[in-house]
Amino acid sequence: MNGEQLIAVHRNNYGDIISFQTSKGRIISYRKALQEAENGIISGVRIGESEDGVSYLTPEITPSFDELPNIY
Repeated sequence: MNGEQLIAVHRNNYGDIISFQTSKGRIISYRKALQEAENGIISGVRIGESEDGVSYLTPEITPSFDELPNIY
């Protein structure tokens, strides 16, 4: 795979992912990760779209990001 990978997550009090750590050590917001995935900078993820037209990320290999460790 080319590009950076998402290797860890940070969740809010509701369990929603709010940021990721990349394989280059950057901490980026969910929205930034989505933009970078669309631009081919982040690899190893798929971009989906909900019924109401909101884009979201899912990992290519595993069923969810739950297997990634927490950043903090």
